[in-house]
Amino acid sequence: MPLIDTHSLYLLVAALISVIGLIVLVAVVKLNPVITLLVTSLALAVVAGMPLTAVIHSFEAGVGGVLGHIALVVGLGTMLGKMMAESGASERIAYTLVRVFGEKNVPWAMMTIALIVGLPAFFEVGFVLLAPILFTVARRTNTSIVLAGIPMVAGLSVVHGLVPPHPAAMLAVTAFKADVGRTIFYALLIGVPAAIIAGPLYAKLIAPHIALTDENPMADQLTGHEERQNLPGFWLSVFAVALPVALMLAGSWADGFSRPGTALNNALRLFGNDDMALLIGALFSFITLGTMRGFSRATILRFSSECLAPTAAITLLIGAGGGFGRVLQDCGVANAILTVALRGHVPLLLLAWLLAALIRLSTGSSTVAMSTAAAIVAPIALHSAGVHPELLAIATGSGALIFSHVNDGGFWLVKEYYNLSVVQTLKTWSICETIIAVMGLAFSALLWRLLS
Repeated sequence: MPLIDTHSLYLLVAALISVIGLIVLVAVVKLNPVITLLVTSLALAVVAGMPLTAVIHSFEAGVGGVLGHIALVVGLGTMLGKMMAESGASERIAYTLVRVFGEKNVPWAMMTIALIVGLPAFFEVGFVLLAPILFTVARRTNTSIVLAGIPMVAGLSVVHGLVPPHPAAMLAVTAFKADVGRTIFYALLIGVPAAIIAGPLYAKLIAPHIALTDENPMADQLTGHEERQNLPGFWLSVFAVALPVALMLAGSWADGFSRPGTALNNALRLFGNDDMALLIGALFSFITLGTMRGFSRATILRFSSECLAPTAAITLLIGAGGGFGRVLQDCGVANAILTVALRGHVPLLLLAWLLAALIRLSTGSSTVAMSTAAAIVAPIALHSAGVHPELLAIATGSGALIFSHVNDGGFWLVKEYYNLSVVQTLKTWSICETIIAVMGLAFSALLWRLLS
């Protein structure tokens, strides 16, 4: 049987050309990214032979699927970030981090806090929670956003893809019937070195080659503009960030605290939902960082309203990226990739990684990549001898992080918050993700060999 049939090859070539064309239109022609994503998606769908009546529906479904989660996360997280900036809470945390780690070690500080904060939260949630701290630390220490920000997203990505009890990582753990405790131990052995290489070390290498503009609308919204003496206490400032994180962690461990179906279990799941946890965090910040620090209700309303303006373009971009990813799925590109991978007869660990990586590249979603690849490989693994399910779960998560690009909402989130061009985002964020994916596979293979 041939590795790939003519139609699948045609779809893969069409998808590759569409991605290259999209990058050229945005980076070279300077066409609006939202318009470009829509036009490119429609062109790909038509070329791939999708029914004309289904083309727009596919794109809209992708936009809605992404924004149903991301829009509230970005909005509520930005409100919380704005209150932290205006009250001085971000400054207090930033000063403490700099004092503990030292100004020269800001990248290491951001990676460390990201590894902790990102554990129970999806990438986008951790990102919007930590963005005000990142911007404040960077400005106070005169550190490049790339140098401080790449380690932060590296830490968030590692826990998102590799470390249970993160919801995304738990998908693969459950599918492979892996032991959670051993998976956490192995994931930390593999993930922390991967985050170090992709974060502080790679950031130090690439930052001098990324020329940033002086203006950054999101940084202006999420940092204080004056030096203040009367700052909130450190622990109150940390609690403002930690509250939604703690709620999400409690939600993910609800079954460990109570029996499923009970009132307590349902309450933990409700309040541990990303949107609900961020809503509670935002309301808490209005009181403790707003009213209790002398801000009037009118001022708090103004803060929470004006910070949303810069997020409009970001939200549209993330949605459009989701639409492009859905079209790639619906036109058959994802299935073509799966066919190629399955017919290649590759080793099990590499197969899990490859499937997740290829699905990630085609759909833009690491969560979809993890769940789909695990569902395909798990039945094979369960009937194979000498298998380490924990390492299969980690390899699957690693592959699902590879080369985030224009069909991934996270790509546009990083681009707009850091105020980068498309090419700069590919050089920084996309390569950072790829390093994590490759290192995750390499360390998993090494550990597999040591355990066998």
